[in-house]
Amino acid sequence: MRPIRFLLAVLAAVLAAGAGVAAARADPPPTIRIGWVVCPPELQPVLFAKDGVALHLGKTYTFAPMHFQGTPAMITALASDQIDIVPFTYPTLGTAIQNAGIGDLRIIADEFEDGAPGYFSEPYMVLKDSGIATVEDLKGKVVATNAIGSGVDIAMRAMLKKHGLADQRDYTVIEVGFPNMKAMLLGGKADLVTASVLTAYDPELNDKARTLFTARDAAGPTQFALWTARAGYIQKNRAALVDMLEDSLRALRWYLDPKNHDEAVKIMADFTKQPPERFAGWLFTKQDQFRNPAGLPNMAALQRNLDTAQQLGFLKDKLDASKYIDLSLVKEAAQRLK
Repeated sequence: MRPIRFLLAVLAAVLAAGAGVAAARADPPPTIRIGWVVCPPELQPVLFAKDGVALHLGKTYTFAPMHFQGTPAMITALASDQIDIVPFTYPTLGTAIQNAGIGDLRIIADEFEDGAPGYFSEPYMVLKDSGIATVEDLKGKVVATNAIGSGVDIAMRAMLKKHGLADQRDYTVIEVGFPNMKAMLLGGKADLVTASVLTAYDPELNDKARTLFTARDAAGPTQFALWTARAGYIQKNRAALVDMLEDSLRALRWYLDPKNHDEAVKIMADFTKQPPERFAGWLFTKQDQFRNPAGLPNMAALQRNLDTAQQLGFLKDKLDASKYIDLSLVKEAAQRLK
């Protein structure tokens, strides 16, 4: 009887182990919730639109882009564990760490840069017949920014400060959404406006206005936006995140490949419900923001950008970016693609 009992016990153990393996295999892959505000330049909602680029999607992770009106709402969502990856601009990165107290925030990948050598940099424009020939000529004028404390705003203030102009004393700042910048300039309600990559190539704007300076002139190359996640989330979901970043880099390289340009433009046009002509001349070219195909941010630029924000009073204290970075995941992902 003992051998039979022993065999039954072994059989029961094997069955139990098999059931455990089956249950483990049945567990759904983690859902990676990632925020976005404007597409393009952010690519999250169309990142995996091309069939075949995301080899791990649906197997080791699922991908859930979440739309927000702005990054402040994403800070709240991140603090309450309602989102996993947040694409912060460099000023809101500092705000999240210093003001919201998210000290375990980690930079995990590049999103896009402004003013990288040979690539687009946001222009600050004045009317051709305004009589404004130099930055000093903005004294007593009205300048428009998309939001106080944004990267665009900080670069503008840095440029005016270099030329001896101070806010409230020498010029007036008003907040204007990017889609309304042209109307404010052409209507005489602002003397200087900013054009984003989505509006900089507007024929009417370029016919009546000219670039006084660019963000690159003001602040050099800017590490404008980064993908970030909390350290605990990274530790818990590392394997899935590396798989997702591998798929993301593969997708990004597909978008950046000139032979895919027309199809890439069509994907963006279909998503935004805009005519392809709006994107064809610049999207995913050197007329666009720079996106690093290896997913690595420009850390020297980022530190300089954060220092400028602190010097202008938008961050309380100097922030050491090297304490909030974990590029090991994106480096592992990029290594797989070699």
